[in-house]
Amino acid sequence: MKKSHNLLITILFCLFLGGIAVASILIPDKSYSEMENRNLRPLPELTTNKFTSGRFMTEVESYTSDQIVFRDTWVAIKALGEVLSGKQENNDICFAEENTLIRRVYEPDESQLEENIQYLHTFTQQVKVPVYFGLIPTAASVWRDKLPAGAPSADEEVWTESLYSRSGAINIDLASSLKAHSQEYIYYRTDHHWTSLGAFYGANAILKAMDLEELDLSDYSPQTVSNSFLGTNYSSAGAWWISPDSITTYVTEEGKEVTSNFTGHEEPGRLYTPEQLEVKNKYAYFLAGNQPLCVIRSQAIGPKILVIRDSYADCLAPFLTERFSEIHLFDLRYNRLSSSDYVRENDIDMVLILYSVETYFSDENQFLLVR
Repeated sequence: MKKSHNLLITILFCLFLGGIAVASILIPDKSYSEMENRNLRPLPELTTNKFTSGRFMTEVESYTSDQIVFRDTWVAIKALGEVLSGKQENNDICFAEENTLIRRVYEPDESQLEENIQYLHTFTQQVKVPVYFGLIPTAASVWRDKLPAGAPSADEEVWTESLYSRSGAINIDLASSLKAHSQEYIYYRTDHHWTSLGAFYGANAILKAMDLEELDLSDYSPQTVSNSFLGTNYSSAGAWWISPDSITTYVTEEGKEVTSNFTGHEEPGRLYTPEQLEVKNKYAYFLAGNQPLCVIRSQAIGPKILVIRDSYADCLAPFLTERFSEIHLFDLRYNRLSSSDYVRENDIDMVLILYSVETYFSDENQFLLVR
């Protein structure tokens, strides 16, 4: 009787796993996760280089993890199990002090990083304007003291210094500026981005490097627009017990003209998009989210700047309108135009290459700098 019972349990379990596998195969792959606000891994392409280096199997593992059916539910169940068993992270998100979720940063692929910095160095020689390079440290670096004891994370400072020494650009020390204000609310507790306050300090580090007048925090009256933001780290960790973040703005929309380009056609945009506060990805409140190209014109008397960037620049852009007459935001993940041609054709005065350390470590689009 006991043997029959065990056999039945085994059969049911196998049917359950088989059903999950079949459903994951039959249901079309998703390209984007609204819950985690990120692109999901597509089915990887098999190449000789990827196979021999081991990258292909790593990408297959990431693909399988991203595309499994009912993924969000499994993440939440796993998170609860990890906490009950005394573990201090789930899905590479550390359960840090003060109800903070901090994403672990892995050591970079050195070959990819070498390619990226060589593309940047070549780009600085292609254009006839100053090129600035800034890497934004993650919360894992600036808030390292909040991490659980012994929590592993890449040494971002060492890698940043190595990249800066070979960039060929004018480097911007963002780490020192942010670490000087590490006791403040400069990163979201549930998301991987910096807050508007963190972006303010980042803006001043950029302005200082460019010999432009820095901003004064006392000139602003912060406005909290949401107290219910649950970001990407919250979704990845499945940490349903963590309280939400607030989103705050400092710079008003007055005197700003925004032109967005989501689909290859120009359309009127906004510095802030209130309707985004009603959906999961509230960070898209800034400039309506990821887009290939966005141009902001302000009433400031200042230079035109091209910012080749990731999403950290979305909440930085409002501060840049205080010192630049035009800010051209260029996202290589979606924009295949020639960066050097764009500089020449739009009379750009300076270029800022600005990425979070984590993004730059793994970005595979930097070759587009030298098209």
